Amino acid sequence: MGRLFLFCWVILVLSPCLSACSKDEPATETKEVKDDPEFTQGTETGGDTLMGIVDFLNPALVEDHYILVNDAGANRAYLMDKEARLVHEWQLSNNIGNDVYLLPDGKVLASLESDDPKIDFGGKGGRLQFVAADNTILWDFIYSSEEAETHHDAELLPNGNVIALVWEKRTSAEAVEAGSMVNIDVYPEAVIEVDPQTNEIVWEWHAWDHLIQDYDDNRSNFGVVSEHPELIDLNYVSTTSAWPEENGDIMHANAIAYDPVNDVIFISVNYFSEVWVIDHSTTIEEASGHSGGTFGKGGDLVYRFGNPEAYQNSAGTRYFYNNHHPNLLPGANYERLLIYSNGKGLNQSTVYELQLPDRFVLIPNADNEPEVTWSFTDPDLFAPKVSGAELLSNGNILITEGDYGLWEVTREKEVVWKFSGKGFFWRAYPYDMEAPEIQAVLGN
Repeated sequence: MGRLFLFCWVILVLSPCLSACSKDEPATETKEVKDDPEFTQGTETGGDTLMGIVDFLNPALVEDHYILVNDAGANRAYLMDKEARLVHEWQLSNNIGNDVYLLPDGKVLASLESDDPKIDFGGKGGRLQFVAADNTILWDFIYSSEEAETHHDAELLPNGNVIALVWEKRTSAEAVEAGSMVNIDVYPEAVIEVDPQTNEIVWEWHAWDHLIQDYDDNRSNFGVVSEHPELIDLNYVSTTSAWPEENGDIMHANAIAYDPVNDVIFISVNYFSEVWVIDHSTTIEEASGHSGGTFGKGGDLVYRFGNPEAYQNSAGTRYFYNNHHPNLLPGANYERLLIYSNGKGLNQSTVYELQLPDRFVLIPNADNEPEVTWSFTDPDLFAPKVSGAELLSNGNILITEGDYGLWEVTREKEVVWKFSGKGFFWRAYPYDMEAPEIQAVLGN
């Protein structure tokens, strides 16, 4: 921490103007700093490349660590310290689409855009890569066509395989046949698991296999939505205008997380303002049906939370208004999850920590929502898209506010550190100085 404190003292003594960059300061002062023609992101200062402006609001409570920043606006993934000094940057072959995160051996798993993405929604992708610290591409997997495309997020499983979100096209005729209210092509979500050694798809799940609707009683999936919380209402977005930019993107999942203890996958579904939990223990055949697997439900949802309105449930409290980054916490915090509720329509974002249930149970017309164990919001905290939150080793929370930068907040909800930069920040991942990921990247 000594270097960090020294830097803070230098700021206070020599550069008081830096403190004016905080979003807690008057808007005119913040704007003057961020629009200063003398400062641009990546400025060389005293031999260091600064990636933005930092404000140490309570240095004694700030954790000193490295941060992997995903800047989707500039298509950059870089490692910086808490003083915003550039430590390392990966030269990616393609645009970010959107996630890049470090693995223990020092390579990154990157969700990137293909050379010519065919499904052109926000967060478009089509390409997965392992990239070494020296920028060598170790694995390059393309899954991009007019029929299906990876997007947003991917995660490495303990078995070495990679799971990724996929948009898959269903024609307007297929949509109508399934009871859709809109006669357009739609792009529901799927998840694939690929073996990087062979590029074989070894497991898959399709939301299309688990639909219900109460619009067209001539269809086989017609039913009472509230009586089947394990199924997905095909027309939820269409009936609620949950997102005006629908254009066939009727779910818009934006994040994926794997729970190795329960062998389940968490899917953040932005337009439904909730998180779905599916059973990964199933076979591909079971995942397409309604039985089998550890939970006996096949590919039906074993749990869902954040917005009971999405399945016409009048019980339970709605927490999320568009959400990003369901982040399962490790160790003693197991069975807790951090998530960023963007607050679109509310103009206010909130970070929640939730206590997940011991058993995943979905009961019709009952309160199925998890317990809120901690939350944070602030009048200045609002990003309508992207964003997330991560637990630091000292117990603080690192928050990514997508169109601003980063916040570090204590459990007592004190803001102790901020970073602002000219970017569109998808996520930021913290790593301890001595973490194996960091040591591998820096060659130590």
